[in-house]
Amino acid sequence: MYSQLLTVAALAALATAQNETMPSNSTEGGSMSLTQLLDSTESLSTLKTAVRGVPGLAEMLGSAENVTILAPSNEAFQMFMETPAAAALADNDTEAIQALLSYHIINGTYASSAVTETPVFLPTMLNDSMYANVTGGQVVEAVMQEDSVVFYSGLLSNATVTMADQNFTGGVVHIIDNVLTIPQNVSSTAVAAGLSGVAGALTRANLVDAVDSLTDVTIFAPNNSAFQAIGSALPNMTTSMLASILQYHVVDGTVAYSSSLEDGMTVPAMMGGDLRITIDDGDVFVNSAKVVLPDVLVANGVVHVIDNVLNPNNSMAMPDPTASVQTPAFSGVTSTDSVDITSGIPTPTTPIGAGPTPAEDAGGEDGGAMMTSAEGAASPMKTGAVGAAALFAGAGMWVNI
Repeated sequence: MYSQLLTVAALAALATAQNETMPSNSTEGGSMSLTQLLDSTESLSTLKTAVRGVPGLAEMLGSAENVTILAPSNEAFQMFMETPAAAALADNDTEAIQALLSYHIINGTYASSAVTETPVFLPTMLNDSMYANVTGGQVVEAVMQEDSVVFYSGLLSNATVTMADQNFTGGVVHIIDNVLTIPQNVSSTAVAAGLSGVAGALTRANLVDAVDSLTDVTIFAPNNSAFQAIGSALPNMTTSMLASILQYHVVDGTVAYSSSLEDGMTVPAMMGGDLRITIDDGDVFVNSAKVVLPDVLVANGVVHVIDNVLNPNNSMAMPDPTASVQTPAFSGVTSTDSVDITSGIPTPTTPIGAGPTPAEDAGGEDGGAMMTSAEGAASPMKTGAVGAAALFAGAGMWVNI
């Protein structure tokens, strides 16, 4: 089960403990403990109830030091409870609840004044490999937008700080207006985001489980228009050819968020060879492809959506920063209105949250917002457990196109 959610039934069961006393973490000097902070903040009563329902969590938080807690308000939980995802959970899954709450606890104390217009990616206490395969803990993105501190989580869901810098003995609490979404695995994110070309290509190349189970990855994911641009070549590609191309879009062992990309740097592709990063007037390119939507968090790293399919046999392809659409990296190809690899891939129905740098044509064939098939928060899903070696099974050929 992926993004750990709280059901109405679960919270009702937890509410029986509401009058119990949480462990105190008061220290000398008169500082407020987390217990006292939650008890004195009426808008956090639902969070307090949820924490008490997870064995050992209240004790852990009571003794926590140097942490930042992103605390959903009662209204945030209420909105979450009204989504189909919350209503669909049949069980009071304390493991799932703990994972969700852990994702709201950042390692380190970060005052709101520390967040700027440059995105930062902060590791949380969610390090259970059943839900995250990112070394050091799954991250949230923090950025200042229009004078507000905003946190981005899975599926580009965003939560705005409504009350900042509530200090307690172990760190600081920021009250937020939405429950964070734990990032899904790569394949589910591709479907939810309307990246049907990526989802279909992974399926045809038998790489879904392998990619989902990697640890610490960066994936440059072509949008649907990119696959359409080389549409004439796709029917002639063998499984091995397609797998080789997909491997060239994966950086294994490195999570390269947008803030860590630099002009002129190279990163090693999983299949071999390098990917070259170019930054021109704020636009980011990998080889000849432009990043049209950065920093889509996934269970095992990050996805950057690009407008071109990368060609391992044309690694020296250079971008044209002045062009609205980049030239395909494959020679002799023609575009098509549709591609057969998307057959059977679910069509999303509602847009996922907009990221800090939204761009047109991120996922859909006609541009616009990325989409999700859920009518609210995403359904729970745990990470895979297959292994990186599967990526190389039957995928040893480079494509000569």
